[in-house]
Amino acid sequence: MNDMKTAIVTGASSGIGLKITEMLLKLNYQVYGFGRNFEENSITNNNYHPVTCDITNVSQLTEYIKDIQRQAEIQLLVNNAGVGYFGPHEELNQKKIHEMVSVNVEVPMLLSQLLLRDLKKHKGSIINISSVTAGKSNTHGCAYGATKAALTSFSASLFDEVRKYGVRVCTIHPDMTKSNFYRNADFREGETPDTYLLPEEVADAVQMMITGREGLVVTEITLKPQLHRIQKINDRRKS
Repeated sequence: MNDMKTAIVTGASSGIGLKITEMLLKLNYQVYGFGRNFEENSITNNNYHPVTCDITNVSQLTEYIKDIQRQAEIQLLVNNAGVGYFGPHEELNQKKIHEMVSVNVEVPMLLSQLLLRDLKKHKGSIINISSVTAGKSNTHGCAYGATKAALTSFSASLFDEVRKYGVRVCTIHPDMTKSNFYRNADFREGETPDTYLLPEEVADAVQMMITGREGLVVTEITLKPQLHRIQKINDRRKS
């Protein structure tokens, strides 16, 4: 029990965040998982603490974090929560743009700031789940891609700032992943396994980043399926 580390994972109720949480529990972490709804989350583990929270409510999120810090010292932060809206930019309303900036950029910056003292003390790690869109042009997703580019830039700069304290800051850039992330889009991942990633494959990348020898930092990983192929929702409904 003395060897147990504590992690905070956002977006932990499903998809990539759920698989990261399951992986961390297997590695003997105590995990505080933040999410909006845990009704479909079937984890039963005494070391798992689901936290139902709207992370865009900054004051509430801050209070939750401070409460956790009174109970445990944090060695790992996984900024996994993300939201994406797609389509011509003029069709995005103000609320959707604000939500993407808040969830994808502001919250990871805020959580990193709140937890850095703990992470420096324990030579801990920050893992940011960005996207392949961070490094390319994104028609019909320019706002989303811009938020992920900001997250990637933040990660690189923060690592240079805190590396002398033994803190790792790592970024994962997943491509299309089979999950419910694209529920707000008119497209989904392809139909065959060589056209998408699995959430557990992203979790495997996180595991590699946090279990390497001390002194080695894998700052970025890009994960892609063999084929680049999507399916339009309308096309799928016709088939």
